[in-house]
Amino acid sequence: MSRIGNSPVAIPEGVTVEIKDNVVTVKGKLGELSQDFAGVEVKVEEGNVVLERPSDSKDLKAKHGLYRALINNMVEGVSKGWTKELELVGVGYRASNQGQKLDLALGFSHNIVMDIAPEVKIETVSEKGKNPIVKLTSHDKQLVGAVAAKIRSFRKPEPYKGKGIKFVGEIIRRKAGKSA
Repeated sequence: MSRIGNSPVAIPEGVTVEIKDNVVTVKGKLGELSQDFAGVEVKVEEGNVVLERPSDSKDLKAKHGLYRALINNMVEGVSKGWTKELELVGVGYRASNQGQKLDLALGFSHNIVMDIAPEVKIETVSEKGKNPIVKLTSHDKQLVGAVAAKIRSFRKPEPYKGKGIKFVGEIIRRKAGKSA
């Protein structure tokens, strides 16, 4: 029995959910998202999205919870939006943006210039005495996560000094290093 799949997804005001030909389309003030689904039945009842599965096969049980979570993320995304914050830890690590171009100085011989998808709003915060922060905001949770993971992959945090790009609030397991 899927605990996640059985709970209904509440639809807030200003959000519309349409189901047509195995595609769920969610529209809200921040944008529009759509998702294909297969195997489960999706219905809109009394301001909630309800998912039901026809049988208890292992595949359908997995999809039941998955599609409920995806639809919930879409509803939350078009109503509130999703934000990821990345922190650049290291001497001389800098971040700046001009429109949708992110310019990162990460200790390599050249700066890394990355084009960010137009659906993602980017903001860089650089205060004196604090590590630079890159804020990514969008209505699409999967896209924000993918862009954040790509930025983090340029310089992952290392376990000895903790230098690199990490998510705000992420805890890095530290190692002792050489003992003299």
